[in-house]
Amino acid sequence: MSSVDHEHPPFRFSTRMRVDFADTDAFGHVYFGRYGRYVERAAIEYRRAAGLGLLGEPGHLFVVRSLTVEYHAALHFDDDIEVFVRVVRIGTSSHTMDMRIERIDDHGALHAADARAVVVGVADQDGGPPTPMPAAMRAAIEALEA
Repeated sequence: MSSVDHEHPPFRFSTRMRVDFADTDAFGHVYFGRYGRYVERAAIEYRRAAGLGLLGEPGHLFVVRSLTVEYHAALHFDDDIEVFVRVVRIGTSSHTMDMRIERIDDHGALHAADARAVVVGVADQDGGPPTPMPAAMRAAIEALEA
């Protein structure tokens, strides 16, 4: 993992991927709207590592309530990136994930972006009101973050 400082506490999980050509704009940079793909891919890998259902559990399916991204440096086609993930809050029906995206090259890591996703569980694929997070799901997240 990358070095740790006071502004960016340690993450317990990360996953690596490459920038696809389809994600870049006319300037050769990753188009701002494509960062959501990296966030989603990293969230799925986090869920896999925690032993959670990739789309949630029956009666508590994941939907994104909000996603914010703060950009620090450009990413380009074929860049090797590492996305660090941690759950910073577990609520009654939701959890909040912080992510740090870094570009990895021969010179080390470059901090490219930070993201925060608030994920809420709902009853079924048609949505509906938020549902309580199952105890087993909460325990799996807490175990990965411990």
